[in-house]
Parts: sequence; C-alpha cells; structure tokens
Amino acid sequence: MTVVHVLDDYYLAITLLVTIAYQLSAFAIAFTFKFDKLTDFAGGTNFIIIAVIALAFSGHHNARQIVASLFLILWAARLAGFLLFRILKTGKDDRFDDKRDKFFPFLGFFVFQMLWCWTVSLPVTLINSPNVTQFPQPDFGTGSDIAGVIFFTIGFLMEAISDIQKYRFKANSSDKGAVCDVGFFGFSRHPNYAGEILIQFSIYMICVSPAATNDVHGGARAALYASVVGALFLTVLLMFVSGLPLQERPGAKKRYESGNNWEAYKSWLDRTSMLIPFPPQLYVRMPVFIKRTLFLEFPIYVFDPEKHADKGKVQERESEEGRGEGEHQQS
Repeated sequence: MTVVHVLDDYYLAITLLVTIAYQLSAFAIAFTFKFDKLTDFAGGTNFIIIAVIALAFSGHHNARQIVASLFLILWAARLAGFLLFRILKTGKDDRFDDKRDKFFPFLGFFVFQMLWCWTVSLPVTLINSPNVTQFPQPDFGTGSDIAGVIFFTIGFLMEAISDIQKYRFKANSSDKGAVCDVGFFGFSRHPNYAGEILIQFSIYMICVSPAATNDVHGGARAALYASVVGALFLTVLLMFVSGLPLQERPGAKKRYESGNNWEAYKSWLDRTSMLIPFPPQLYVRMPVFIKRTLFLEFPIYVFDPEKHADKGKVQERESEEGRGEGEHQQS
C-alpha cells in the first residue's frame, strides 16, 4: 500500500489539525444547542479518528501497528459509548452548569480536550508514521509487546467492569448515602482511573518496542521514547488536575459536613487503597507513611475535619439534627 506523506512525516500536524477541527465542530453544536450529550462523546471518538487516520495513511500494516491502533480504538469506543449511555440517562452534565452559557469557559473545555486527545494518542500516531515505518520492524511478540498486551487486558477489564459496577450500584441503591464498596471498589477507591492509566502505558509499551530493540534509529527512535508523554499526561491529569483532586478531599468534605453516612465512608477510606488495587485487610494495617508514598495517597487528597471542614455548616447541621430529635421525642 502507498504511504501517505502529509504536512510532516510524524503525522503530528495532520492529527492535530483534524483534532482541532473536530473539537471546534463539537463545541459549536454543544454551545449553540446547550447540548451536554456531545462533550465526552466527542472526546472518545476523537481518539478513534486519530488512530484510523494514522493507520490508514501509514501504508505499512504490521501486527504491532494494528494491535496498538485497535487497542486505542477499543478503549476509546468503550469509553465514549459508556459516557454517552450515562449522559442519556442523567440528561445533563453538572460539570457544565457554570460554563454552558459562557462562550470562553465552555470553549476552554474543548481546547483542553484537544490537548488530551492529541497528546494521549501520540504513541499510536508515531508508530504508524513514515519516519518510523521506514525502518524494518521486529516481529510482534517482543517482551515489551507481550507485557503491553497483558497490561492492556488487565486495565481494560478493570476500567470497564468498575464503570459498570459503580453505575449499577447507584442505579439500584435507594440510599443516596450508601458507600460504593462493591467489586473493584473494595480494593481501590478509583479502579477506573487505575485501569485507564494502565491502558495508556500498555499501548506505549507496544509502540516503543521497535525503539527498545534498536530496530528504529535516530530521531524516530527518540520520538517513540518521547511519546511516553501521552501516558504521563493522562496520569498527571487524573492524579493532579481533573480526577482525584476533584473527588477525594471534596467528596469527604461534603460527606462530613452533611453527615451523609460519614462514619461508613471514613471506614471505607481507611481500609481501601486510593488508586492501586490492594486487599483491604492489609491496607487498613499499613503505616500512614507507606500509604502516603508507595500507595500514592498524597496529603493533597487527605481530608482532615479540623483543617478542611466548614465549622459553620457542621454546627448548623448538628443543631438541625438536635431540633429534629427533640421534636420527635415530644411527639
């Protein structure tokens, strides 16, 4: 098949331009019609478009290119489908309540989504690019390939199953204060994030294999190694920007201040690893130092009622509970 050379031989420019055009189109529709159902779906499907373009343009369809591209497509299709299903059930996305009617804040979400899609796709983009495929490729089945396939399988199952477990728990629970500790959530507070991180590093391991075996040389070899920035970007995003920081301490704070089954929630926090799945019977006995280092439960995630709780809200809630108990006794 003919190799397509367009703009640059790493396919960086064409995939970036396609991503910008796709996300701006999604923004135009979402902003015009105040349509939340397109936001996350546009993100997931963008990965599919990048992978299809890169693979189709490459002209060299060896097993490694196909596996890496299909893994990215499979992950993105499942994620986009699940998020679309969830938003169709809920009707709207609360994240956009303060942005939906504001042009630039809402546009900012899509600009960030451009960066997310393009950066995380880099390993697949590069493994299919002419600057890499010009070199003879090692047969699929290197140690890096095998490890990547194993880790992808584990990560994909972990993310997919945990998403279903949490959705079904919320849908079937009549108690809004119930703590989701079923399935994977009994071993990790965020198994879906752990699975997603593992998936992206597994795809990178497959794509970097030709560089690791020294079959690819020069700038192409350096580019393959540098594409780890995609998995690292996703990890930083989930751990320090839009994932854990918005859920860990804020979630505990809200539970504590409202008195929403706080004791059960705190017990779950104490016995359950934040990200890395681990037996709760062992984790609960771990020294705090080990939890804060090896298990990544950094201080920025930890909720301390004395430091972080709004005392006014707590006192107001306690006084209301006291009045309610008094009225109940009188009756």
